[in-house]
Amino acid sequence: MSEKERKSWDLGRFLNTLNYFELIPFVSDLQKLFQPSDRPSVNLNNDTMSMILVTGATGGVGKRVVRRLLEQNYYVRALVRDIEAAKPLFDEKVELIQGDVTRPETLTPKLLENVSAVISCVGTRVQPVEGDTPNRDKYYQGTKFYMPQVVDTPETVEYLGMKNLTEVMKKYVRSDTKLLFDFSHPTEATKDTWGAVDDVVMGGVSESNMRLEQNKAVFSGNVSIANNGGFASVRTKNLTPPVDLSEYEGIELRVEGDGKRYKFIIRCENKWDGVGYSYSFDTFSNISTTVRIPFAELIPVFRAKTVPEMGKFDPSCIYSMQLMQTKFEYDGSLNPKFSPGLFRLDVNNIKAYGRKVNTPQFILISSAGVTRPGRSDINLEDQPPAVKMNEQLGGILTWKLKGEDVLRQSGLNYTIIRPCALTEKPGDKALFFKQGDNLKGQVSRDAIADLCLQLLQYPSACQKTFEVCEQEKPYQGQIKEAIAALKTD
Repeated sequence: MSEKERKSWDLGRFLNTLNYFELIPFVSDLQKLFQPSDRPSVNLNNDTMSMILVTGATGGVGKRVVRRLLEQNYYVRALVRDIEAAKPLFDEKVELIQGDVTRPETLTPKLLENVSAVISCVGTRVQPVEGDTPNRDKYYQGTKFYMPQVVDTPETVEYLGMKNLTEVMKKYVRSDTKLLFDFSHPTEATKDTWGAVDDVVMGGVSESNMRLEQNKAVFSGNVSIANNGGFASVRTKNLTPPVDLSEYEGIELRVEGDGKRYKFIIRCENKWDGVGYSYSFDTFSNISTTVRIPFAELIPVFRAKTVPEMGKFDPSCIYSMQLMQTKFEYDGSLNPKFSPGLFRLDVNNIKAYGRKVNTPQFILISSAGVTRPGRSDINLEDQPPAVKMNEQLGGILTWKLKGEDVLRQSGLNYTIIRPCALTEKPGDKALFFKQGDNLKGQVSRDAIADLCLQLLQYPSACQKTFEVCEQEKPYQGQIKEAIAALKTD
């Protein structure tokens, strides 16, 4: 029997497809009734889908930053000196990379892969001369004074480490992208979002699926032209709410193919069988390729026929995305690279690209007092211990200032936070911001961690350096306005 002859149609698979995409009203209503209300779902409008790299992640502020990033659904990567020692400190969702900012050979492209911003909590290790507990309780408590000593070399950590980190960032960080689906770190919601839509919906017998394996999604199956069929695809369930990518230029896929031509289809209608905007792309056997799909080049299509009257694609309201292997091109023409049978497309990630970067790419936790050693306009005896003991501590503040200058000259969008004396107190007080490096006081590590997450979202925080301490009055949530009022460097 030839491939084009009739084959037995699978009614069960047809019904499963409709059921998966909730297209059978009665069954869908029953499922919603009995499914738990906290079932995971994908919200691609959430900017916190980005990958954030945290350096100094095992320190007092760093651990808090990591925890809060996870709570806000960011992907988190942490640079640590010893992975085994760091594992007990973090949730398994945190990707640990072994390395050291003072050793540039450890700052590899993998460290910055898919990273949109860095929060640097790195600092010279300081401890009491008399020693400390394994958990560094004396150092972290922040109220009683212990005679300090440095364990690391400030020049190496604060200055050379910053040079190493900013250099590798300039090479590899792509803050103009938004990570939509990261199949190397899939969430439960991601796993439940993609399902097969094959030609069984029109009487065909082609079969496909998308499965997750070894840090990628594999779209594979068998395309048959029997029963006048000839396509297999995987598609997202309708995204709720629809995704707004109006700030971006297009979609970027990182794939490894089999030499066949595929389609990427995206819809801006809340319909199952509506118009899709399509883009065809070729792959190369066993070669990884980055495919860029400009929104301006998407073709409006309904069942493989172009519908130019639909106009240009609207990226502000995206309901679904789809990958397809098909014998059909457009308007009756055939896919020149199609052959029936097995196919396979490996997908590492799906991103939006082309956004103008207007938020911080690098947030540095520095220190109040970095400009004060040697200043003639201050009374040294009135200053905090770190200022008075700067020379005994290896010039720690002097080298922090030099590290700040490296960041300012890097060309990156940055924010430099200079906290006053850090404490273990709850971060429930109002924050006070000032510039000029004259501020004294205390501030909770919790408050600084919370501040870092807020600054990631503030365009007004770019190219600014400021000191921060806590006030006695309760937190009132007016941080955005206070940051906007500060002067740029």
